Amino acid sequence: MPRWLPRAMVLALALVACFQLATWGFHQLIGLLLNVLIAFFLALAIEPAVDWMAGRGMRRGLATGLVFLAILVATVGFVTLLGSMLAGQIATMVEEFPQYLDSVISWTNSTFHTHLSRVQVQNNLLNSDWLQKYVQDSANNVLAVSAQVLGGLFNLLTVALFSFYFAADGPRLRRALCSVLPPRRQAEVLRAWEIAVAKTGGYLYSRGLMALISGVAHYVLLEILGVPYAPALGMWVGLISQFVPTIGTYMAGALPILIAFTVNPWYALWVFGFVVVYQQFENYLLQPRITARTVDIHPAVAFGSVIAGTALMGAVGALIAIPATATLQAFLGAYVKRYEVTADPRSRFRARRRGGATGGGADDAAGSAGSAGESGAGAPGGEEGAVPSDEEGAVPRGEEGAVPSGARRDGA
Repeated sequence: MPRWLPRAMVLALALVACFQLATWGFHQLIGLLLNVLIAFFLALAIEPAVDWMAGRGMRRGLATGLVFLAILVATVGFVTLLGSMLAGQIATMVEEFPQYLDSVISWTNSTFHTHLSRVQVQNNLLNSDWLQKYVQDSANNVLAVSAQVLGGLFNLLTVALFSFYFAADGPRLRRALCSVLPPRRQAEVLRAWEIAVAKTGGYLYSRGLMALISGVAHYVLLEILGVPYAPALGMWVGLISQFVPTIGTYMAGALPILIAFTVNPWYALWVFGFVVVYQQFENYLLQPRITARTVDIHPAVAFGSVIAGTALMGAVGALIAIPATATLQAFLGAYVKRYEVTADPRSRFRARRRGGATGGGADDAAGSAGSAGESGAGAPGGEEGAVPSDEEGAVPRGEEGAVPSGARRDGA
């Protein structure tokens, strides 16, 4: 056995063990890393407001606390308003459920010539196997649901804590990061940070604009149908559909459909159809155009980044895909050298064909003028048809690439 083989085997096993340990640690900490990433982008979003208050003499910690307090008050007020509205509507639905059921049964009997009764439907529903199984599974999953709720609250507090520190200690964090880098790298890091702040703010502005448009559109529909609490429902649809990724659209559309059902079951169908059609209009027309203007990326890039972010990180990826892509594009744009695009020969050919379609006489006249210009290349500069020496395409004397006069005489 060679003397180096045992050492090589030990080294290979050590490398494999380190790799497995690093992989295990990454998978264990991926939840924390995602929370830190969300907190970082949230801190970038509120940093302009914190900087504005800090520039007027307020301490950054106090300014950050006031911004978080305003967000908390707005969120609690909105949830309280919608919660009271939803509780009242659910109570109304429960009280009037027998009337709804009678109307549905009468419509079914008259349309399909059946002989259903409310008592029969209620007995079949209460004695059904799937309902009993659903109740039993729900009772068994109470502990799991409670654990998920507590885990969600813990993640929310983690994101809030990290975002508070990122926003309050932003300058100190940047100085600590730049202190381990050379001066040239420090300038690049600071520029990337400013770009990220600008792009994240533009992304939130675009989301707010789309929430306003969506809220107004759904408010108009609900007001026309006579659905109660139309302003609050429009606000709910606008905010939830834009700021809750992946499932926000379904959460936003379910509540107006439920409230419309309490007024008229057919109204619920109308609201459902409008929600579906509007979401297609927003996803394929409105969102790419607004995002392209506010975040300054191409609509196709914005759409593709959302799909890629969702595939990589789920809801978190869908939320931060556009600002991350815009930041990366703006940062790399400074290092990509761009050149002036030369004239496309095909455009000249098409222009020549369009000119030929205007008439043969014009072509003959143009050809004669061109021939005269070519033959009169040595004519004085003031005469018609002479080609000035400083025009594009002319070859000045004495410059690089110019043809010597002797060569012209030889060629002649």
